[in-house]
Amino acid sequence: MVIVELSRDDAWGTVVEWESLARSAANAAIAATPYGELITTSATIEISVRLTTDAEVQALNRDYRHKDKPTNVLSFPMIQPDLIDTVTQNSDDGEVLLGDIVLAHETCATEAADKGLSLADHATHLIVHGTLHLLGYDHIDDRAAQAMEQIERDVLHSLGLHDPYHDQED
Repeated sequence: MVIVELSRDDAWGTVVEWESLARSAANAAIAATPYGELITTSATIEISVRLTTDAEVQALNRDYRHKDKPTNVLSFPMIQPDLIDTVTQNSDDGEVLLGDIVLAHETCATEAADKGLSLADHATHLIVHGTLHLLGYDHIDDRAAQAMEQIERDVLHSLGLHDPYHDQED
């Protein structure tokens, strides 16, 4: 079972049910991968989602990635990708922290407005993207990027949302 623990800075507001959105996005992302069994395992698989400010994300980005600027989403996997298959067998207490996902409000809001999307829809995409990173997916080279982007397209389509890469193909 996947548990999403969400913390939210006031800037994100309360109009959207952010915890439900994060849970739905993370579960859909996991289900679209070979790791889909994590959703139904008896172990508790936890993902931490932090909705925060650009300033906090900039500090994290500077400290962990040596890039002193905000970015829309950061992911901090806690399990090596080659060990994810064994995560439920190797957990003594039946609980595993898959990792952390952190979104920056100002950057996300600006990107959403630029794309003509709601903040909730854009955040859904970024949580899907972040969850895939926690599972070991990346976009370091073109082949990996195409595979990851296709999963994102499929997941967002299943959630009734836009293709986030449509504009890049025009």
